[in-house]
Amino acid sequence: MNQWMRILVCLLSLSMLPPTVDARQSASIPLPPGVEKLTTVEGISEYRLVNGLRCILFPDATKPTTTVNVTYLVGSHQENYGETGMAHLLEHLIFKGSKNFVDPARQFKARGFEINGSTWLDRTNYYLTFPASEDNLNWALAWSADAMVNSFIARKDLDSEMSVVRNEFEMGENNPSSVMLKRMQSMLFDWHNYGNSTIGARSDIENVKIENLQAFYRRYYQPDNAVLTVAGKFDERQALSMIAASFGKLPRPTRVLPKPWTVEPTADGERQFTIRRKGEVQLVALAYRTPSSLHPESEAVSMATEVLGDTPNGRLYRALVPTGLATEVFAYGIDAREPGFVVFGALVNKSEAIDRVRDKMIEVIEGGFAKEAVTTAELGRAVEQSRTAYERALADPEAFAVMLSEYIALGDWRLFFYGRDQLDQIRTTQLDAAAAKYFVRDNRVLGTFIPDDLPQRAVVPQAPSAAMLLANFKPQKNGDAGEAFDPSYENLDRRTRRQTFGDLKLALLPKRNRGRTVNVAMSFRWGDENSLQDRNIAGTLAIAMLARGTSRLNRQQIADQLTRLKVQGRLTHFETTRDKLPEALELVAQLLQDPSFPPDEFEELRRETLTTLQSQLDNPDTLSSDALNAHFNTYPPGDPRYHSPLQERIEQLRQVTLDDVIRYQRDLIGTARGEIAIVGDFDEQVIHDKLLQLFPGHISRSPYQRLDREYRRVPPQRIVIDTPDKENAFLRARIDIPLRDDDPDAAALYVANDIFGGHSGLSSRLADRLRQKEGLSYSVGSNLSMGSRQPLSIWAVAVMVAPQNAARAEQAFLEELQRARRDGFSTTEVAAARKGIIQARAVARSQDNAVASRWQSFLDLNRNWQFSKDFEARLMAVTPAEVNAAFRKYIDPEQLTLVIAGDTRKGLAN
Repeated sequence: MNQWMRILVCLLSLSMLPPTVDARQSASIPLPPGVEKLTTVEGISEYRLVNGLRCILFPDATKPTTTVNVTYLVGSHQENYGETGMAHLLEHLIFKGSKNFVDPARQFKARGFEINGSTWLDRTNYYLTFPASEDNLNWALAWSADAMVNSFIARKDLDSEMSVVRNEFEMGENNPSSVMLKRMQSMLFDWHNYGNSTIGARSDIENVKIENLQAFYRRYYQPDNAVLTVAGKFDERQALSMIAASFGKLPRPTRVLPKPWTVEPTADGERQFTIRRKGEVQLVALAYRTPSSLHPESEAVSMATEVLGDTPNGRLYRALVPTGLATEVFAYGIDAREPGFVVFGALVNKSEAIDRVRDKMIEVIEGGFAKEAVTTAELGRAVEQSRTAYERALADPEAFAVMLSEYIALGDWRLFFYGRDQLDQIRTTQLDAAAAKYFVRDNRVLGTFIPDDLPQRAVVPQAPSAAMLLANFKPQKNGDAGEAFDPSYENLDRRTRRQTFGDLKLALLPKRNRGRTVNVAMSFRWGDENSLQDRNIAGTLAIAMLARGTSRLNRQQIADQLTRLKVQGRLTHFETTRDKLPEALELVAQLLQDPSFPPDEFEELRRETLTTLQSQLDNPDTLSSDALNAHFNTYPPGDPRYHSPLQERIEQLRQVTLDDVIRYQRDLIGTARGEIAIVGDFDEQVIHDKLLQLFPGHISRSPYQRLDREYRRVPPQRIVIDTPDKENAFLRARIDIPLRDDDPDAAALYVANDIFGGHSGLSSRLADRLRQKEGLSYSVGSNLSMGSRQPLSIWAVAVMVAPQNAARAEQAFLEELQRARRDGFSTTEVAAARKGIIQARAVARSQDNAVASRWQSFLDLNRNWQFSKDFEARLMAVTPAEVNAAFRKYIDPEQLTLVIAGDTRKGLAN
């Protein structure tokens, strides 16, 4: 689960629910035979088929996309001895094909589908997001239904995909936080399967029997153990007919699902473990067992966790980071249907003593609430952050459809609305009581065993069922709605107002959005080659310091303002809501124009940045990328375009002073030159006037001259970097090309790259060879970044592999490169690539943040959406002969620079 989802699940309030709406009382549509309507909440309806499948339909026409998400009520919780990771393995194999969809990956790409799946403790889900159309929806439902009961789950696919999953496992082994979570789980639970990591044990991944995997699939992948969610732009009546036709024909299984009976006993003493591995940063973590997400105390535990772990307002942060004991703190809850746990952690500089950090953490977590009760301000901040998360989730049907899997796993999707509606009921005393009950010594994972005559045990109580909680739930009937916006090129240009304030260019595209959301993209330009000389580090820190204090606000007040204004994102690229946008713009202007640069905040930022950079000194991913950028650097040190290698940046960071940073801001930063694009729900005239008031008057003191990298030929080279004891390796390749996006060959090369390496998708020449066929890589792809001003484009390849497979991966990549140049791409491949590219670009145009960013770029280039339309016309017109000629012309193996970073002792080729 990502951090946003984890916070949202943690904030469920699960006590005494008001009644739900009877489905018969809500507006209904004619139902196909065998379909029963159950309930409706805020325009979202639930149906049930006779075979037991539950269906949730969320029609929303504000975006021209549809998402189909199937949630299976099975995860790592249901795995048996020797079968850990099996649910996750199935997640991979489902995409390999089924009886009536032998090669779905190619259809996904041809139709412009975005696909993914995820596995967690109590559920597995698969989702597809695609351009809305009757044909796409019908295909997506038909594939999902066929995958449910007819997937191959074949031995040959397991043989290749096992290596891919093992590669994913090895990726986690390189991450200290990931390793820490695995050990935490195993130490927290003696018997319950929540003690097993979802990825599974390496030996189980490598040795699981196909018969076991097939039996697991047949038992749990059935309509009575699944919930289908369809969200976005579609006709509800038509969708129900399609669901009845595709899923309705699946028989209800006769088997009875096993019911788990293992209950974890009450913890009877603190525990401690130590991980000793090569690395550059220390990590201290404490974990405590907590009640089920369905238990009434769950919300109080989660809120107490937020009060402790928030940055920069949390108690742990204030106790550890400003004092220099730690460089970063974090907290998150692993809430689930059965009792879960919370984790608190701190990153500590390698040279610092770890004992003091551990002791301070225990003091704050286990004794802090007794010494200082939770304040109204602390609770209010946590509640407001949660409220914003709920609002943002409901405003995005695509993300909402996938996120519902978490609530379905808890027992009922309506728990989302129940949790949101209960936010006002939580009180500070509940947080204090929960902390006193669960954040105690004998419920802690950290230390070694110590005999004690008076153990402090925390008995985890039994939770009510979701049905009991929802018995009296009274949800809101109607949700917020937006307009059905047409994201065509013509409409994007027609609906956008463009204007200039001197050197500041604006693009304003107002439209009604669900949730009244609005996206802002800004880019301000300052400086020339002389004024920016030797100031890269100072500039980076100056920008980072802007949100750490102004003459009127300190860092905590700024963070509180951002929460109140519902701002999500970065300083100059963010999302907020219609009513908060004017104040959000005022805050951004204040941060850019009136920073105070507190000395203690500067030292904290420098320590934090230094620790982050040092932690990457043995990371194969970072080191391979850094080496490649350094090799292609053609500018002298100090030039603004110069790439400083990682170790050099660390030394520069140690030497930079606060005065250097202040001078950078004073001499350079201005808001009178640049581009601002705003897309979403806002009052055009009000925002126009606000922008005119805030930004054009703040002029940079330095002259401005655009600095672009130029094409310069760089000799090819093969570079090997040793990263001892790392479980994965990275292979990267790059060619710089004298090409611009309006050149005659640009469209043909764009199509060629999509066929050869795509964008790390499941279907491309590289993915087919290295992932699908040989199972060498979890992540493989190529990327073409085309210049818009200078004739400089970059073609790059990235492959993540196990070190022992790096030589095979390099050979396979070079063989595929030679095959593409020798044999070319077929007419079928070119046609499929063109269609997939057009569909994917259509999906991108439906995202407000993407449109805002694109408008910002267009303003800088003096372009509009007609350029994109013309480029697509060129894409559709390219022939296989032109595609092959462009690939052979520009992608020359003799000009390829290749970097491999990994453990040379594990077979890495030198």
